Amino acid sequence: MGPDYNGSSIYKTTDGGKTWRQVVKGLPEAKYRGRIGIDLCRAKPNVIYAFIDNYKKYSELKNKTSDAYGRPSSGRIIGATVYRSDDGGGSWRQVSEIDDYTTRISGTYGWVFGQIRVDPINENKIYVMGLALNLSEDGGKTFKPLRGMHGDHHGLWIDPDNTDYLVNVNDGGLAISYDGGKNWRTFYNNIPLAQFFNVMYDMDEPFHIYGSIQDYGSRRGVVDLSRGRDRIPAVEFEGAPGGEGSSHAIDPTDPNVVYSAGFYGNITRTNLKTGERKNIVPKPPEGEPRYRGQWLAPFIISPHNPRIIYHGMNFLFRSLNRGDSWDRISPDLTYNDPGKMGDIPYQTIFTISESPLKFGLIYVGTDDGRAHVTKDGGLHWQEIVKGLPYRKWVSRIVASAYNEGTVYMSQNGKRDDDFAGYLWKSTDYGTTWQDITANLPCGPINVVREDPQNKNVLYVGTDLGVYVSINGGKKWYTLAGNFPTTFVHDLVIHPRDNIMVAATHGRGMWALDVEPIQQLNAEILAKDAHLFVIPPVTLRRSRFSRATGAGARISFFLKQAQKLKLEIFDEANQKVKTLNVNADAGYNTTTWDLTSTVKAAKKKTTGRGRPNYVKPGKYHLKCKVGKTTLAGEIVVQEK
Repeated sequence: MGPDYNGSSIYKTTDGGKTWRQVVKGLPEAKYRGRIGIDLCRAKPNVIYAFIDNYKKYSELKNKTSDAYGRPSSGRIIGATVYRSDDGGGSWRQVSEIDDYTTRISGTYGWVFGQIRVDPINENKIYVMGLALNLSEDGGKTFKPLRGMHGDHHGLWIDPDNTDYLVNVNDGGLAISYDGGKNWRTFYNNIPLAQFFNVMYDMDEPFHIYGSIQDYGSRRGVVDLSRGRDRIPAVEFEGAPGGEGSSHAIDPTDPNVVYSAGFYGNITRTNLKTGERKNIVPKPPEGEPRYRGQWLAPFIISPHNPRIIYHGMNFLFRSLNRGDSWDRISPDLTYNDPGKMGDIPYQTIFTISESPLKFGLIYVGTDDGRAHVTKDGGLHWQEIVKGLPYRKWVSRIVASAYNEGTVYMSQNGKRDDDFAGYLWKSTDYGTTWQDITANLPCGPINVVREDPQNKNVLYVGTDLGVYVSINGGKKWYTLAGNFPTTFVHDLVIHPRDNIMVAATHGRGMWALDVEPIQQLNAEILAKDAHLFVIPPVTLRRSRFSRATGAGARISFFLKQAQKLKLEIFDEANQKVKTLNVNADAGYNTTTWDLTSTVKAAKKKTTGRGRPNYVKPGKYHLKCKVGKTTLAGEIVVQEK
């Protein structure tokens, strides 16, 4: 996008994408054009609609200095506007009226939505998505909201063979209508579709996880390992301090003390036991402008002293007394360019990390692509972006727990339509950087973490899932398995229990036992295949002799991806089960559900219609991988 903003436009090709030309006659001036959504009518493809976020201001807000989220309100923009072309984009005319209802379609949040759909048969029936799902049956002149769903709408599918059949996705999940939107069936509690922003753990036993969810505030829940590390039950989440845009930090010495930061820099300290709650946001001296804070304002507890906390806005703040008072320990660490200020606070600190090996060695990364380090607790700062892509959002910066000078950083360019992955490692405090993306697939990287037990193991969360490196970033392996291909916005590894929890934006939270990964060493990596020790599994039976349980977890490492046949034998060497697995290169895991393929008639452990579970005892697994034979023991216990 150039300085004249012509990049925010509509383009048309008539030769299959070889050449493109702008089609903007009748649209707002380029400098006012924000996000644009387009769609056409299949029955009349020359009829095209554009849903434009118009940044021209049409009125000033009176007697109001901030909106519901505490953002400055300097003036209201026109926002959601619908344009129509009847000649394939040759010319456009505005069809939606500017009234109080239309401005509420997306308000100042047009950059969030920007979706429009046209009925495949009726060119005058259109849907636009915003805070509500809105329907017009007169070509965009008037709109009415469709009721019965959660708010904040991002997608709509219209069945071309039955246009009354609609599938909608919103911040609550999935909704379906069979009567053109008059009635909706929602699936908010049936399918795990929570949009988590982040995840953090406490040191309680069993430990809790905390996270904030789009439109559902902050939640916490217990990770129950009592049934085994491979059979973690679904977490029952309850309300937690904070809102939908909160990051969390929990006092490692007292799990009742919870800090929640978010909503553009607000921060609160809560005692879960006493109910005491205190707002501890740093405030600027009188006469200075308000501080700028991220929607997901970063906040950490010092690994050296739980009473010392750090909070990032456009400055870095430190408190020595749990937030009762603050010291500003940095200059403005962003570019602080007035021409780059947007509709929401921008040019803010997004990630903070203090070295576990040295107090006062602190790294900070910003959303406008700057990164700094201080080695003396904020007295002196040094910028550390030499050789890195210019102005790429610093999505995570992590000081190593194994080497004082080592630091990792991920950058993210998807907000500028750059979907490459940027991942860096420095061994000299950020003076120079080494690219460690290696064989990672092309896709934005949101988070990088060190393993707390094995210095060679790294994890990254991307827009495509979770990946692991077992040699410091030289090569990466997918941790797919049954994990969905989805946005991973954050992940943590509990340092005591060695359980990874990944927070996805759209598929909830997922947990993985990483102890087998932590066992990987040079000897194992040199093999074509390696089978890890299989944990004992308990066969639980109800009073009706029906066995329950997830089964035996089988973990193995492969140098090459291939199809495997895992054969399981009982103590009499009779084959009871064969598992066929399409295995990836790297770490894999699969599950034997403890059922047998031996005919039930030969066994007395099951009844009619019940699964054919094996008896308690010792079982042996064998698998041929090239010239290597993997062998392991599975102990089935009965409770």
